[in-house]
Amino acid sequence: MLGVGVSAVNMEEAVSQLRFALDSGHRGYVCVTGVHGVMEAQSDQDLRNILNSSLLTAPDGMPTVWIGRLQGFLRMRRVFGPDFMLRVCGMSCRKGYTQFLYGGNEGVAEQLRNILIRRFPTLRIVGTYTPPFRPLTSKEQTSLATIVAHLKPDIFWVGLSTPKQERFMSEYLGKLDTKIMVGVGAAFDYLTGTIRDAPPWVKTAGLQWLHRLMQEPRRLWRRYLINNPRFLLKIALQLTGVREYRLERETGRGN
Repeated sequence: MLGVGVSAVNMEEAVSQLRFALDSGHRGYVCVTGVHGVMEAQSDQDLRNILNSSLLTAPDGMPTVWIGRLQGFLRMRRVFGPDFMLRVCGMSCRKGYTQFLYGGNEGVAEQLRNILIRRFPTLRIVGTYTPPFRPLTSKEQTSLATIVAHLKPDIFWVGLSTPKQERFMSEYLGKLDTKIMVGVGAAFDYLTGTIRDAPPWVKTAGLQWLHRLMQEPRRLWRRYLINNPRFLLKIALQLTGVREYRLERETGRGN
């Protein structure tokens, strides 16, 4: 999809792939990406490489799902970050996987920890860390690595914005003693109620971006009002090119 390998999965398949990676001893990171991530990667080769090097890049947005279905992936469904996090936490209770929460504003990770444990009493959350908005200093990097080396979490949740969280996972996977890192964007804020979730019909209609924009217009206007139309235009051109190529092949003009 526009040079980004968004995985044609649904929620059950995404959780299953994560579980398989853990059980088989694979290390890596999982991205949950929508239109914003795909469009940022159009002008950022490093980000595109990061997304394409993931264990899984799940479709967090209805437009990416619609395009996948148009391309023949009929089982593809949205993997919404907060829902994915809850599903993986439920699976972790059964499998005994440990969790670490990294991200959010001051106190958000701890609040999320309490919310998740109330919902999943047997869930093992071994630590939390609230990073600064700037890059970590060498001292902070060492401190984080020491904490994680002591706790050895199976799943390291990253709740930062895109593309910040993708860059973080790519850089720190080799520095932290954890198995799988999962970037879930605003899931920390959704699950703690800092951001209001949209009604189901709004999500199904692909209008969650508008619901979110109304809550944070100053911060998100560029993401949605510029990236969304650009995405539609590029996809239209891509799909037109695919149809033209198929027509040439069928009529023999491509020989």
